[in-house]
Amino acid sequence: MNSLDKQYQALLQEILDKGVKKEDRTGTGTLSLFGRQIRHKMSEGFPLLTTKKMYFKGIVTELLWFLHGDTNIKFLVDNDCHIWNGDAFKKYVTTYKGNFPMDMEEFIEAIKTNKEFSETWGELGPIYGKQWRSWTYQTNEWYDGKNHYDEESKTIDQIANLIRDLKTNPDSRRLMVNAWNVGELDQMTLTPCHYGFQVYTRELSELERMEIGKSQGMWKEFQFGNIHQPCDEKNIPRRAISLMWNQRSVDTFLGLPFNIASYGLLLEIIAKAVNMVPDELIGNLGDVHLYSNHIEQAKEQIGRDLTCDERIELASKDTQFDPFDFGIGLNASDESIHKVCDLYKVSKRTREPYPLPTLNINTEWWPTESGESGVGPIDATAVFANFNDDNFCKCLLEEDLQLSNYQAHPHIKASLSN
Repeated sequence: MNSLDKQYQALLQEILDKGVKKEDRTGTGTLSLFGRQIRHKMSEGFPLLTTKKMYFKGIVTELLWFLHGDTNIKFLVDNDCHIWNGDAFKKYVTTYKGNFPMDMEEFIEAIKTNKEFSETWGELGPIYGKQWRSWTYQTNEWYDGKNHYDEESKTIDQIANLIRDLKTNPDSRRLMVNAWNVGELDQMTLTPCHYGFQVYTRELSELERMEIGKSQGMWKEFQFGNIHQPCDEKNIPRRAISLMWNQRSVDTFLGLPFNIASYGLLLEIIAKAVNMVPDELIGNLGDVHLYSNHIEQAKEQIGRDLTCDERIELASKDTQFDPFDFGIGLNASDESIHKVCDLYKVSKRTREPYPLPTLNINTEWWPTESGESGVGPIDATAVFANFNDDNFCKCLLEEDLQLSNYQAHPHIKASLSN
């Protein structure tokens, strides 16, 4: 079942029906609503929308960039992910006040090939990756009635702390990562849209653990009523983990599908590393808007009801379906045609959701607690430390994060507002 696409289409329709016109920093203009939520059970499939083709590699690339702690677009550009190009180029254009010597295409080529240029103009400031992996602060002490700060700044690796706490105190209500560093907002090329996330874990029931065990071939082990012991011996997870992210500003047509899949991927990676089962993905959305130049694209993705002729034509592509064999004659009523098409599960709308895909994570060479790859439980701390390694990220991008059974409607082009 794919309820995620249905939720998303309903949100698009609600913005079209009830959204208020607002101006915005890009000058494009929007239709906007405030305060909505997306909820998805990860057991229903990986949350990659099927009502339009999504660029999964770009989603993976950006998330690895965050986890790497990187804030320069060169890694993205080198891996064919261009979602931050406009922000970097806008900064470049603004600095030169209209007298800039390069157009966008030349700018990106310089990012790729000119190290000095990319270090200067590819840098976006202390955005997501910096805050997730190296939040800067100054320690202070109180004496003589005043605050006294250390001259040297210190950093906090929020992701490393999250992994540590999941391993040592999984029922904590402080399992959070924040990107909204107020003291550094003015240094960021773009302030965080999705500004923080929280994870939550719960113990799995015996029945849930047994079902997981059975899916891995454990049948004989459960014949004597003992569930937890054989599950522990086979390293079957004891807990489920959910993730909720908070987003102040939501580009609903281009950005939100990307955000949903990105946080779903982050949940899957964390769950795999700490040996938990991905449970629920939740997005709390603030200013939920459609840019004025995305209105027609949103209508296309919502879709429309298919006519009888269109449904018959669609059904005819299935060689086992002959409309005349099922009573649809030349003078058949529209009602009878639709009933037969419904019986044979012919799509009713132009953008009917497909089943969600499956994400497969290969961990054979991930570091383990035994010190030998592929032997024993995964060493979650070492895994996330390895995100600083370019080779580790490259293997994840090219080999270890694989999507299967992804069927989607055609891509819908739309311009990004910067």
